[in-house]
Amino acid sequence: MILVVSFPQDDHTAVVVERLRALGHDVVLLDTSTLGSTTSLELGHATGVPADLRLVTPDGTHDLRHATTGWWRRLRGTPVDPSITDPAAAEFASSELAEVFEGVVAALPLRWVNDPTSDAAAHHKPWQWAVAADLGLTLARTVVTRDPARAREFVAATGPGRVVTKAFIARADAWRETHVLDDADVERLDQVRFAPTILQEYVPGVDLRVTMVDGEAFTTEIDATGTSLPSDMRMVLDEAAVRPITLPDHVLRRVRALMDRLGLVYGAVDLRRRPDGEHVFFEVNPAGLWQFCEDLTGLPITDAVVTTLARRDRAMVAA
Repeated sequence: MILVVSFPQDDHTAVVVERLRALGHDVVLLDTSTLGSTTSLELGHATGVPADLRLVTPDGTHDLRHATTGWWRRLRGTPVDPSITDPAAAEFASSELAEVFEGVVAALPLRWVNDPTSDAAAHHKPWQWAVAADLGLTLARTVVTRDPARAREFVAATGPGRVVTKAFIARADAWRETHVLDDADVERLDQVRFAPTILQEYVPGVDLRVTMVDGEAFTTEIDATGTSLPSDMRMVLDEAAVRPITLPDHVLRRVRALMDRLGLVYGAVDLRRRPDGEHVFFEVNPAGLWQFCEDLTGLPITDAVVTTLARRDRAMVAA
């Protein structure tokens, strides 16, 4: 059995689950957002007998002891039943839901893509930057600060129009594009005191989205240099020139080492190739999107994800 931790509205999840089931794999979807309402984790423990671990869903009961492989894709939290209106009661129920879910995940001896603990740590950019620097990947000059004086000093030293700001996490409910600071932004730099702020030297060049799947690299070149927003290719894909390329061996070795050090089987790595040919590391998203790359280039990334999960499931069943 392959346990998929995600939700059905994620189109990447939907296509992979469909493909795995067509290959004959038993796939169970665990949507954390339903654990307080339409689904439930039911447990039983006693001395001398196997643990009882079941996921009860509207379509049936699934014995999680049969799970061999896990795909840690995307979570939507563990909201409580909406009929709970008392804030204290809701907080208590939320805590209990999280405790059971996290405990079951830790107890299941699965071959994960990605391991949940490694995935959580790898989402943090400061950890990514530290590992990347240690492995010899080139980084853009960056400061993270809540000090307006330090922010102004960095902007002044870097030069007008040469600093970008970006968010640590791309939240759907608080979207922030990567953009070059303009005069109005500089005037508002006192606001960095409210939250840690990334300020980074702008790196000119061509974007590379390197989708890593179990050591295999699928590299999409996205040339947004002539678009209306070269600082953030995500916003101008329809304007950019896109093609598949092969990453240079010396860069690929470092990217693979980064994935290994972070404990990731899957990750979407963002690089930028400067005009002088140097590859600059920006970040890796352990749950990054890949279908836009596949649609624009024909790279068989979905095939690689399906094969990786299927291979793990078959290996565990054979063992």
